[in-house]
Amino acid sequence: MRILVTDGMDKGAIEKVRAMGHELVEQFYEPDELGKALRDFDVAIIRSKTKLRAKQIDEAKGSRFKCVIRAGVGLDNIDVQYAKDNGIEVKNTPKSPSESVAELAMAHMFSCARYISIAGHSMREGKWEKKAYGKGIELRGKTLGIVGFGHIGQTVAKLGAALGMKILVYSRTKRELPERYQWAELDALFKNADVVSLHCPLTDETRGLVNAERLNLMKPTAFLINTARGAVVDEAALAEALNNGRIAGAGLDVLVHEPPKKDDPLLTAKNCIVTPHIAWASRDARARLIKTVAENLKAFRNGTPQNVVS
Repeated sequence: MRILVTDGMDKGAIEKVRAMGHELVEQFYEPDELGKALRDFDVAIIRSKTKLRAKQIDEAKGSRFKCVIRAGVGLDNIDVQYAKDNGIEVKNTPKSPSESVAELAMAHMFSCARYISIAGHSMREGKWEKKAYGKGIELRGKTLGIVGFGHIGQTVAKLGAALGMKILVYSRTKRELPERYQWAELDALFKNADVVSLHCPLTDETRGLVNAERLNLMKPTAFLINTARGAVVDEAALAEALNNGRIAGAGLDVLVHEPPKKDDPLLTAKNCIVTPHIAWASRDARARLIKTVAENLKAFRNGTPQNVVS
């Protein structure tokens, strides 16, 4: 098969794909060029930068292009149903980053609860603010509200439960929960949780889901963690809530603009910890991703039915 890699890929993954006997081309295409370029390939492997919308699908359909593999979990950059309707298989790698994303979400929780990142920066400035940052909380016994209960949300729940946290869950689709977890309506979750952790996809329904009204429902001692998508949160409302002490802090791995603008209000907001979208990017997750991409290619080549997992 002839395979296009648009957003770069780990060298190990490239070597593995080529070892399978496929021709692989690494090239990014602008949106106006992508659809026509895809006609010369059987498969495209993309990450979040490349957008496969109806326009590109229309330009590519009827050609040899029959499969797109999203090297990651989120499918918000692909018009999935439109692709399926036009004979293009869509696959992703939902389980490969789950552990890494969940662990970074927990790391943000610990950092918020004990001021780890902020106190560390203070030390680098030559300050010794032991009293200011010696007022943290334990996570044990606190209530963790999880919005979105796919692979990552479930893993976060397991880690939180292992710490002795109470688990509240909100999801569009309900499934059987372990006895110690509880379903909650969205507003009730925001009202009762000590930590709210976001793990939902970005859709029209979830865009701006965390708005001023929901932030006002949160306890003044509560933290917001976002390792999902930046646009799930109204960033201006969050910055205001942080600066006004409406909530105690936030840990964010994702922003609306990446990299952020210099005047992004969250970069200077009170008690806000920000990392550069690294939740999935561990060596272990990369190894699993390489394996899953290879499995998806084999499945496509062997005619395995379409498989999209969120």
